[in-house]
Amino acid sequence: MTPRPPRPHWLFGDQLGPHFLDPADGGPDPGAPVVMIEARSVLARRRFHRAKAHLVLSAMRHRAAELGDRVHYVRAETYAEGLRKAVGRGPVTVCRPTSRAALGLVTALDGVEVLPDRGFLVPAADFTAWVDGREGGRLRLEDFYRWVRRSHDLLMDGDQPVGGRWNLDHDNREPPPRDRRGGTLGVPEPWQPSEDAVDDEVRHDLDRWERDGAVRFVGRDGPRRFAATRREALAALRRFTTRRLPEFGRHEDAMLAGDPVMSHSLLSVPLNLGLIHPAECLERAERALRSGQAPLNSVEGFVRQIAGWREYVWHLYWHFGPDYRHRNALHHRTPLPDWFLDLDADAVRARCLATVLAQVRDTGWTHHIPRLMVLGSHALQRGWDPEALTDWFHRCFVDGYDWVMAPNVTGMSQFADGGLMTTKPYTSGGAYIHRMSDLCDGCVYRPAERTGERACPYTTGYWSFLHRHRARLASNHRMTRAVQGLDRLGDLPDVLAHEAGRGDGPP
Repeated sequence: MTPRPPRPHWLFGDQLGPHFLDPADGGPDPGAPVVMIEARSVLARRRFHRAKAHLVLSAMRHRAAELGDRVHYVRAETYAEGLRKAVGRGPVTVCRPTSRAALGLVTALDGVEVLPDRGFLVPAADFTAWVDGREGGRLRLEDFYRWVRRSHDLLMDGDQPVGGRWNLDHDNREPPPRDRRGGTLGVPEPWQPSEDAVDDEVRHDLDRWERDGAVRFVGRDGPRRFAATRREALAALRRFTTRRLPEFGRHEDAMLAGDPVMSHSLLSVPLNLGLIHPAECLERAERALRSGQAPLNSVEGFVRQIAGWREYVWHLYWHFGPDYRHRNALHHRTPLPDWFLDLDADAVRARCLATVLAQVRDTGWTHHIPRLMVLGSHALQRGWDPEALTDWFHRCFVDGYDWVMAPNVTGMSQFADGGLMTTKPYTSGGAYIHRMSDLCDGCVYRPAERTGERACPYTTGYWSFLHRHRARLASNHRMTRAVQGLDRLGDLPDVLAHEAGRGDGPP
């Protein structure tokens, strides 16, 4: 009997690491030819960040160059058209895509066999079994995180966590050192790539498509800052774990205007492109701990981000179902204003928001606290449409994908799911930003002032948000004291009038 020739395997632009071609455990056929499709309709449908478009196309074209004659790289208007050009109606395999839209596409196409997903620690069936075993059906990140630690033997001494504590988050909330305000954290610089001819070609194509009116972008496309190849991703991982991880933990939640990266890894980008596997990151981090190169609080914080939060978000994206993105428990429907959509940081006077929005404009990235407590908090306080905000984060962040942003923005940032993801809304007055950053230094507003010309928009916005949702939040045990604080504000009517007078213009 003549053996069947290997079926071609289709790689999406976020499936670029070697594990997506590994035939083990239900993977593609050994030695399978590879199909990659660059579909311009993806960029034409929505206004993506220019740096994100550059990064993804650069990563895809670099991977195609690595695969050489094994790959059939097709440039087409749509995925369906590209697949017809590549394989006709012949059979093709593909690892489960990372978005509902892409999964719907591949399952609707004739001849496509969907293989199990790759690029995560926990298989879908294992997560389902974990959920089914939860008493009362309540899902908590901390419970999931401990289960993953045990089942994957991460930072464990026998059946106990290394150091005797599962979670060192309390040790990782320090503000920036006072002698660093107005400067940088002082840690070694993150790894940075050198652009090559592939990047030049991508930038030339993007320029041409913009001139022709085929696509429109937002943001700036400066020198590429993130890994776009497997070799680059491993170099970035090595530099982080050997030079930057030791200082990661303590100031994980801190912000400095002059140091947007702080000691963060920047590995979310190559992880979400599929260039490296999370197990590789975790192995190197634990090795740094065991060899005495990094302290436990830093390593545990990094492990929690990947083995805890990233895995949790991935599985909740599928678990919550297709209607999750439309949830709007707080009934926030205000459209996103043009200055925000256009990343017009120069129009903003509030230094924290102007600084963070400029970081997004210039790089397509900020770390998690500016996302949550500056961008997300401002949107929540103003009642912006959470579905539109989720789309904005997806389009404007280089590590933003549908599975990433739906739970993170709809759930955690905007509390639009009513508490499925988190137990409280994440918002604050200006005092939190002042404590955790130097972003209030030199600002025209004052974080302690609620009314008048110098009233901080985050402070007035915070009290207005609590007032607007008082009935709902009063029964939330994590918000009780905050809501009770409304009764101690003798100037609450003035605060509400001041906030209403701001309108939707840039603060």
